[in-house]
Amino acid sequence: MPAISQRLLSEERLLRLRAKAERARQASGRRHEVRYFHQVDDPYSALVAGVLPQLLARYDIDLLPQVVGAPPEAAAPDRPRLVAYSRRDAARLAAHFGLGFVDPDRQPTPSAVAQATGVLVAAVASGRFVERAGGVSARLWEHAAGVAGVPEPAPGPGASDEAIAAHLAAADAERRRLGHYLGATFHYAGEWYWGLDRLHHLEKRLQALRAQRRGVSGTMFAPDADLSDAIVLHEPPPIDFFFSLRSPYSAIVAPRVLALGHRTGAPVRLRYVLPMVMRGLPVPAEKRRYISQDAAREARDRGIAFGRLNDPVGRPTERGLSLMPLAEREGKGHAYLLSFMHGVWAEGLDAGSDRGLRRIAERAGLDWQAARDALGQDGWRTVAEANRLEMLGMGLWGVPSFRVRDIAVWGQDRLWAIERALLAPSDGDER
Repeated sequence: MPAISQRLLSEERLLRLRAKAERARQASGRRHEVRYFHQVDDPYSALVAGVLPQLLARYDIDLLPQVVGAPPEAAAPDRPRLVAYSRRDAARLAAHFGLGFVDPDRQPTPSAVAQATGVLVAAVASGRFVERAGGVSARLWEHAAGVAGVPEPAPGPGASDEAIAAHLAAADAERRRLGHYLGATFHYAGEWYWGLDRLHHLEKRLQALRAQRRGVSGTMFAPDADLSDAIVLHEPPPIDFFFSLRSPYSAIVAPRVLALGHRTGAPVRLRYVLPMVMRGLPVPAEKRRYISQDAAREARDRGIAFGRLNDPVGRPTERGLSLMPLAEREGKGHAYLLSFMHGVWAEGLDAGSDRGLRRIAERAGLDWQAARDALGQDGWRTVAEANRLEMLGMGLWGVPSFRVRDIAVWGQDRLWAIERALLAPSDGDER
C-alpha cells in the first residue's frame, strides 16, 4: 500500500496525467472546458457564483455549468451542523476576501430555493448562467436574511418542473460519475477544485497551460502564508486542536498548528477523537479519493511530506491513541503526534505492528517498554469520546478543527482564522 499510494499521489504522476489530458485536448481541437457544479442553497456556491465573471475575464475557457442537489447522506453524515457551519464559514471567508455574504442564521425558504433553481436551470439552457448566477444567489441569501425590499428570490423566467427534475438528475449523476459529491466545485481534465479555497490550484493549472488572458498574473484568492516569525503575546489563549490519527488533513496541518503555537507562545492542546469510519459513519469512495488527492496537493503547496501512506484505520489508530496519555504525561505529546503522522502518512510505517509503532514512539523520546505497557490500557477511549462531544458542542462534527476562545473553525485551510484570532482576538468579523 505505501508504494502504491506514493506513486498514485506523486507530483510526477499528476504532471504526466495533465500532459496526457492536454495532448488529447489539442488533438481533438477542443477549447479548455471547465465544468462547474452549483448547489443553489449552498453558501459556498453563492460565493463562487459571484466571482465567475472575473474567472472568465481572466482565462480563455468555456465554462460548462450544471445545477446540482445537496450531497448525499453518506457524504454529509451530520447535515444540520454542516449546513449551519457552512453559512458561518462562508461569511468568515467572504469577510476575509472582501466579498458580500452575511450569514442570515437560517437557510433560504424551500419556495425561494425552488424559484432560484428554476431560474438558474433556465439560465444554463439559455447560456446565461454566469450572467445570472451571482445576482440570483445574492438575492436568495438577502431574502433569507430579511433584507427590506428584496423579492423572493429573483425575477426572470424559470424552467418547468419537468426540466428542473431532469437537469438535477443528470447533473447529480455527472458529478458522481466524475468523482465528487459537493456543490461549488470545478472539474477540469480529471481534477477537482472546491470553492474559493481551491480556485488558486485551478488558476495555476490554467496559467501553466497559458490559458490566461493578457496581463493576468497571480491568483484571485491565494491562501495566506503561515506565520513565519515569532511574536510575543501577553498570556496568549490556548489553541484546542481536534484531530484524528486517520485524517490526512489532520496530518498535514499538525506541524503547522504546532508551529503557530510555538511562534506565538500559545499552548496547543491535543484533542484527539476516533475517526468517523471507526464511529460507524460511512465515508463514500469518491470522498476518500478526493480527500487523499486534495491533501497531497495541499501538502505540496505547504512543503509538507505526504503520500507514502499506510492507512491506520482500526488497530493502528487504537494503538497509536493508547500511547497519547503516556506521551502527554512525559511532555512529549507534540513530538509523538508529529512522529505518528509523519510515520503513517509520509513514510508508510505500519502502526499496527510493534516494529512500526516502536519507531514512531522512540523517535518521539518515549521508552518502548513503557509504551508496550501502555498499549494494554484504554483510558484514552473516555478522553476521545469527551473530545468528540465537546467538538459537537462547538457546532462542529469533523476534523481537523480548532478553537481559540469562542472562535471555532473546521479545516486545515482555516488556520489563518486561528492565527488571526490569536493576533487580533477582538476583530469584529470573527465569531
